[in-house]
Amino acid sequence: MARPDPSSDSRRHRAPVRAAHPVPAQDTARAPVRDTARAAVRNTARATVRVPPETDAERTTPLAPVPDETAASTPPGAGREQPSGHGHGHGHGPASPASRRVRLLLVGLLVPCALATLVGMVLLWPSGPLPTGTQPAQQVFDAEVVAAQAADCSPGSGDRGCAGLTLRMDGGPLPGRDLVQVVPVEPSTPRFAVGDRVRVAWSGGAATDPGSYQVVDFQRSGPLVALAVAFALAVLLLGRWRGLAALVALGMSLVVLVLFVLPAILAGSSPVWVAVVGACLIMFVVLYLTHGLSARTSTAVLGTLASLGLIALLSAVFSALARLTGLDDTTASLIATLGAPIDARGLLLAGIVIGALGVLDDVTVTQTSAVWELRAANPALGARALFAAGMRIGRDHVSSAVNTLVLAYAGASLPLMLLFTVSGRGPGDVLTSQDVATEIVRTLVGSIGLVASVPITTGLAALVAGREEPARPESARQESGRSLGRRARRAR
Repeated sequence: MARPDPSSDSRRHRAPVRAAHPVPAQDTARAPVRDTARAAVRNTARATVRVPPETDAERTTPLAPVPDETAASTPPGAGREQPSGHGHGHGHGPASPASRRVRLLLVGLLVPCALATLVGMVLLWPSGPLPTGTQPAQQVFDAEVVAAQAADCSPGSGDRGCAGLTLRMDGGPLPGRDLVQVVPVEPSTPRFAVGDRVRVAWSGGAATDPGSYQVVDFQRSGPLVALAVAFALAVLLLGRWRGLAALVALGMSLVVLVLFVLPAILAGSSPVWVAVVGACLIMFVVLYLTHGLSARTSTAVLGTLASLGLIALLSAVFSALARLTGLDDTTASLIATLGAPIDARGLLLAGIVIGALGVLDDVTVTQTSAVWELRAANPALGARALFAAGMRIGRDHVSSAVNTLVLAYAGASLPLMLLFTVSGRGPGDVLTSQDVATEIVRTLVGSIGLVASVPITTGLAALVAGREEPARPESARQESGRSLGRRARRAR
């Protein structure tokens, strides 16, 4: 028996439906895209599942619209018919020309900065022997306090105002032997007890003379190592691979500081230029290593670079206007130890630049990520809308970040603040003194750069993200796969 022609039977069934339900004008315009999507779904289903030929009833049953595979992945404004030979609609096509131009702009801005950083590092790299201290270095060894009792500060004085410590040496010229040391008991000296691990300095004199030794500090390596391990575990448990990248980036920052910044300053290079080059090098290494090579990270790097330049400029201007010398007690001790002059004000500016970098990259990365997440949540948002929404987030972020910066500097200067509180000097006299004015300039300059980084980074991120192809969320891809499976099972 001859089988009826399925195409003619399908036309007989479809003709009354089209006549009874006229198609609106807007549906007629969308018909090519909808037909292409339906054909793509059927072709993909048949390619993955062995589906029997459709019956006449199945052909006459209209398929439901498939917004998961088309609208969710089609860029805004793409209303043209797409070639039906492409079996999926995930939006994996080439980027738009505007997005390509923005990427080229980022490359054009960042590559010269990266090259300038490398050239600066080569020019400022220390060569030759570094200066050493004028005072002879003492050898320091570990010891343990095995006994402690009250003792006379001077033999036979009877004042009992000092503590006599019996130390068991772990190294030095008397390993394993006991050594008696008399230490003063004053409000400004530490208290030692039995079982304490201490550091003992040997001047190089007679090994059996107690006067050749001096207890200089506690031995703290054990607790510090345990704390570092706990910190690393916390970062790894929360961040996993991203946390591991952050730890590696932290190690690279320390390498830059120890192997480049400190030796270059000791070699006589300008502390300001060394700090700027070192901060840029740390910024490139840390951000790209932690967050990957992408337009998002490049935007954060560019915002950090602009804000860092602003901080360096403001710190140089206001330290000169305020006549800050940078000659605090620590710097004076450094100059005395080196026996050579050093740019104290430049050292102050270098500390401001490097200190502000840690807060800056946090703000710029957060703002960039916020703008990209806003774009992913609503691909219809343009650059202006992204900037407005990102600034609302940035205002909350910058208020807490500025407070964090001020409290960090205040906490570091707490003994100094207490000293001026009990000094009996007036507030104006205290605030304009060298030590307090230095902290004020450091805090306010860093805060201005922090505030400026929000609109700078948000504007750059909105400009770039507004022209980027929004990535299809993982949930949408999973829903698309489930929809495809349901259609394949219905076809069977």
